Amino acid sequence: MSKISIIMNCYNGSNYLMEALDSVLNQTYEDWELIFWDNQSTDDSKNIFDSYQDSRLKYYYAEKHTMLYEARNYATNKASGEFLAFLDVDDTWELDKLEKQLPLFDNEMVGLVYGNYVVRDEMTSSQHLMFDKILPSEWVVDSLLDDYVVGLLTIMVRRKAFDSLEKQFDSRFHIIGDFDFVLRISTHWKFDCIQESVANYRQHGNNESIKHRDKFIEESLTWYSEMRYHSEFSEKEEIYKKYNLFLYHDAILRKIEGNQIKTVFSILTMLPLGVLKLKLLIIIFLPKFLKNKLAYVK
Repeated sequence: MSKISIIMNCYNGSNYLMEALDSVLNQTYEDWELIFWDNQSTDDSKNIFDSYQDSRLKYYYAEKHTMLYEARNYATNKASGEFLAFLDVDDTWELDKLEKQLPLFDNEMVGLVYGNYVVRDEMTSSQHLMFDKILPSEWVVDSLLDDYVVGLLTIMVRRKAFDSLEKQFDSRFHIIGDFDFVLRISTHWKFDCIQESVANYRQHGNNESIKHRDKFIEESLTWYSEMRYHSEFSEKEEIYKKYNLFLYHDAILRKIEGNQIKTVFSILTMLPLGVLKLKLLIIIFLPKFLKNKLAYVK
């Protein structure tokens, strides 16, 4: 059997760590190792990890605390598997995730396999399947630029594909590092997909993407402003549409939270004529309670 290296990055993740570890230990596919990268946690995470007795669990303590995607690179450097999978401490896997995904790599052109997942909202005690449509496979770069549907908690990536990148995870990013990573792989490798749920994403209000929406927009604008001149993306119409969408969201965030009106008008002049420009113009002059309702349209 081919060994899979599971990457689990942890920084003060004790609240949910046992559930995450149990979902790995109970996998129906058993030939794996887990690289547990402790990014200098100050809670009970290490004690929880040490309570598990399994030779496949490997603990590493960071020499210094780093940003998330730099930490992911450090963790993957310790991995020995032919395939890599990623699970954060507040998420879980379905028990047959690895067993279902591994056979799809029989096609040597497939560099990454992903799947659908369930969102469990702890604030409302509700859950739903993240995507209610057929997810794309084969050559997916255009589809992902138009509608990004790959959750890091669902992916398995061929180590050869991972190592083929000029850089793996971009350590500049704290929120969109997996988006950047997956898009760059998609330009050279085919993707395959498990259409049903393979994992569970816990939404608890303290998720990094929720806490740092401003950073998400800032990093997204950085990525799109760079990649629209990159040879592999520059001729794709989808990237310009997405760049304009994030300019719009940036303007909305500045207007609602910072009232940076000069910058907002500057962004308004950058947007091409169309729906987004009209909406932004309207929102600038709307009362605050209406601005909040219209803020984050797709």
